[in-house]
Amino acid sequence: MFTLDELTLPIIAAPMAGGASTPELVAAVNAAGGLGWLAAGYKSAAAMTEQISATRKLTDRPFGVNLFVPAASDPAALADLPAYRAELLPEAERWDIALPERITPDDEDWAAKIAALLADPVPVLSYTFALPTRQEADALRAVGTAQVATVTSVAEALAAAELGLDALCVQGPEAGGHRGTHAVTAAPGTERLLDVPLLDLLALVRAAVDLPLIAAGGLGDGPRIAAALAAGAAAVQLGTSYLLTDEAGTSAPHRAALADPAFSETVRTRAFTGRVARGLRNSFTDRHADHAPHAYPEVHHLTAPLRAAATGRGDTQHMHLWAGTAFREARPGGAAELTARLWASAQL
Repeated sequence: MFTLDELTLPIIAAPMAGGASTPELVAAVNAAGGLGWLAAGYKSAAAMTEQISATRKLTDRPFGVNLFVPAASDPAALADLPAYRAELLPEAERWDIALPERITPDDEDWAAKIAALLADPVPVLSYTFALPTRQEADALRAVGTAQVATVTSVAEALAAAELGLDALCVQGPEAGGHRGTHAVTAAPGTERLLDVPLLDLLALVRAAVDLPLIAAGGLGDGPRIAAALAAGAAAVQLGTSYLLTDEAGTSAPHRAALADPAFSETVRTRAFTGRVARGLRNSFTDRHADHAPHAYPEVHHLTAPLRAAATGRGDTQHMHLWAGTAFREARPGGAAELTARLWASAQL
């Protein structure tokens, strides 16, 4: 079974759902001695297996697959969804976009994904937003798949350890994209530990759980990587750093925004998906702030037409531009070269 000790370089390319993570990116990071990760979130089981197959043709080294774990939506949050739709309607009408009036339940094709991964195992899986059932975890362990839980608190880490998972990805508040809290209602300001910086969170989790830890969140350069490893992480996970690489599937407008000095900060918001996520501050995040109910994935589906249209017209003021706090460190170029350069910088 795969362990982090097998890595030549303890650097992991984070799974970035929505298209940024590609088989080519996985293979390039693998070639440098790190670990590439596919993102199965928002994909069907068939699309996930297609990417796995493509990745196997590009690399003979271990790689990971990340799953979004579905959970039942909060009825109270769902009741607030029509009001948020009404808030978004003027923008939709301005661009002649139809917003869905009814959103069907979405379980991420979970059962089919688990069945596919049992029939054709991958070296390592990670989970975001929750944990698998004990039966699922035991079955995947039996076919030789190592399993990693994304955690944002000591309580989540303890639950993952009790389930017998093999490692933890400790995600700090500096990370770009969704915060992987196991409760969709968790939000900055309502739960103190959500604002604990990554290195402090690593120390808390390390003291509570005896499992290998992967540090994630704001690690955009060598000194930050070195600090995370010195704080007890067995490896580091970077996502935003890879968004501008040649192999990433990042959209052209997103790439442009990351390099645009007009975007000077990141914010955490529910406005795009209903879950707290970090991205570049723009007019959409300013206008809607945290008006969105904590209804995930319903808000994600509600805003999807707006976001797709904005991306199509290159409108970076109305797109979700996920990025971590170290986004200014992102550079274009090859992912293998970036991985090697980051590791060399961490040795200085």
